[in-house]
Amino acid sequence: MTALIRRVAEQVQRRYLAAMRAEPQTFGGPVEQKRSWTRGLWRGARKTCPQCGRGRLFSGYTRTRETCANCGLNLSGHRADDAPPYLTIVIVGHIVVPAALAVKQLHHPPLWLQFAIWGPLIIVATLWLLPIAKGAMVGLQWANRMHGFGDGDDLDEADAGNPGADALT
Repeated sequence: MTALIRRVAEQVQRRYLAAMRAEPQTFGGPVEQKRSWTRGLWRGARKTCPQCGRGRLFSGYTRTRETCANCGLNLSGHRADDAPPYLTIVIVGHIVVPAALAVKQLHHPPLWLQFAIWGPLIIVATLWLLPIAKGAMVGLQWANRMHGFGDGDDLDEADAGNPGADALT
């Protein structure tokens, strides 16, 4: 039994090392010009087009435009999905919870005052941060040529071998 486990572990290790030596994974076809992920992230967080930095990214609160009015970048292929709300919850939680605990330890405010302060603060911070987080996710997807932001075809590499993948999305 231990010989079988050892053999399987060796096979897994060989495959892992072979994958580590392989070329880095790229999305959206061949990479001719490298896109800066920091520039994409910053432009997206500013709620502007990740490509040109001038056009508006959103047509509503978090509804992305179909195309950039300035450079014509097709923005409809992004898949930010659930990442922006999760990111918002993590950031707001990591700021508000320590602040609430510190205020409780230092000043001992009554419970009604804590609810009156922290409840609205959490709501306002979340509503302010959510479109910023979504813009940043769209900017990162653009920089990494993911989900329709590639130079070549718009299929992900995982979808390339599966002709029915577009029917699932």
